[in-house]
Amino acid sequence: MTKHENKYCPRCKEPFECKVGSILLCQCQGISFTDQERDYIRLTYPDCLCRKCLMAMKHEISTTAVREKMRTILEAIKKGTQ
Repeated sequence: MTKHENKYCPRCKEPFECKVGSILLCQCQGISFTDQERDYIRLTYPDCLCRKCLMAMKHEISTTAVREKMRTILEAIKKGTQ
């Protein structure tokens, strides 16, 4: 029997159905994460997140990563012009 759980997202507190026993039908299906993104989410939240929050986290992580790369590049350029 397929296991479905009614849960509340620990990030936004909204209810959602987790289909852990039927991963191909789960709301998280189709969202791909790098190992680092997955590890960050796993370490930040103790349980499954709703799809909306997973997408938001992915965006936040990528935005933060891009900002960090830009900061590193700009610092290197600044050092090279001094």
